[in-house]
Formats: sequence, C-alpha cells, structure tokens
Amino acid sequence: MIKLKNKTEIEKLKIGGKKLATILNETAKMVKPGISAHELNIFVEKMIKDLGAKSSFKNYRPSGAKTPFPASLCVSINDEIVHGIPSFDKQIKNGDVVKIDCGIISDGLFTDSAITIAVGDVPKEIKEMINRTKEALNAGIKQCKIGNHIGDIGLAIENVANDSGFTIVNDLTGHGVGYAVHEDPYVPNTADFGKREKMENGLVIAIEPMFTNGGPEIIVAKDGHTYKTKDGSIATQFEHTIAITEDGPIILTKL
Repeated sequence: MIKLKNKTEIEKLKIGGKKLATILNETAKMVKPGISAHELNIFVEKMIKDLGAKSSFKNYRPSGAKTPFPASLCVSINDEIVHGIPSFDKQIKNGDVVKIDCGIISDGLFTDSAITIAVGDVPKEIKEMINRTKEALNAGIKQCKIGNHIGDIGLAIENVANDSGFTIVNDLTGHGVGYAVHEDPYVPNTADFGKREKMENGLVIAIEPMFTNGGPEIIVAKDGHTYKTKDGSIATQFEHTIAITEDGPIILTKL
C-alpha cells in the first residue's frame, strides 16, 4: 500500500536528504586509486553519526537475501550494478567505474541516493554512459507531476537509453521510500510495466536508472547481496529521492 507523506514530513525529508547529499558528495571526493571500499564505508559511518543520523542499510535484509547487509555504504565496481559489499579487499583502481549508494534515517524518515564515479582513465564510451544515466534520472524526475503515472517515469528513462544505445537493467527498479528503506510503489526503469499507479501529492519515491554497455541480464554474486551484469559489461547508476508536490517535484537528496 502506498503511504503518502504530509508537508511536515516532507520538510523533515528535505533536511535528511541534504545530510545524505553531503555524505555522498564528501565520499565521492575520496574515491581514488588505492583506497578500499572498506575505508569509504568507515568514512560514511562516521559522517552519518556526526550528522545525527542513522544508517538505513546496515543490518537491513533485502527481500531474497539470506543475511542482513553488513555495511552503511554500497560500493559497486565495474560489472557490479548495485548492493556491492564494501570489503577491505575491494581496492579501487585507475579506470574503475564506482557506484556509491547510501541510505540514512534522519528524524525517523528514510532517504536514499546513489552516484557513479569514473576513476582516472575511463574510456569515452563509459563516460558517455555515465552522463546518459544521469540524464535519464533527470528525465524521470521531470515526469514526477501530480496526475502523471509511475509508468511515465519508466518511459522517459527508456527513451534516453534508446536514444543513447545503452541498455537498461530492467530487473532492478526504484521504489517508494520515507517510512522504510523500500515501500510501494515499484518504480520501473522501462515502459514495459504499463502506466501503473497515478502520482499524488505527498508521494515520495526513489528513482534509480541503471544502464549497461552490454546485455540486461543480471546475476547475484556469491556474497548474496551484490547484483552484477551476467555478461561482465560495465554498469552505471544514479538515484535521487523525490517528493511529488503541488509545486512540482522536489529533489530531496541534493545540496
């Protein structure tokens, strides 16, 4: 069931979203060759605590996972799409494509955001895919208007992918957020699922397009959490938490 948020809750989500944007912005500055994903997670956990928030990812057990997620930050590299565990032996190298994804609880409310970072010498095609994924996110956000349907978001994202020649990871989707890590509705990245629910004032969703430069098929790594491309192609991801309001969409997770 979709749970709409009131004006007071959206104001609180704005505050939490800015905290999360600050965390991701500062963490992105640290993503350089030689640093480990584990070090990034330690940095994030300290920032979350210093900002008076809590991690929404740590010890959360996603549907289908046998164990809770062990960290506050997802670090997914190259063919890893999402939910990468930030282990000590996951060292970032020149040429890597790094996705960092974080969720926090601030004043009892949840926000979620992710970015993709090109580390050093990354091929032009991959930089283009990163830019196009960000463009797809923005295209989806523009559809977040009262009276539009959730499917309009997926269609806008799919149009960007088709125009650019990259592939959507259509088995992974965005989602409602605010009272929990994942809420209704699902927010697909393609138009294949139809129009779906109509957007109403107070709906809060996380939109997260994911592209690859190969096929759309995915697998789950042995760790039980990390989703990877089946063919080993590179993946990109961007995500914002958005509130649909009478004044238009509000990007909650930006500075």
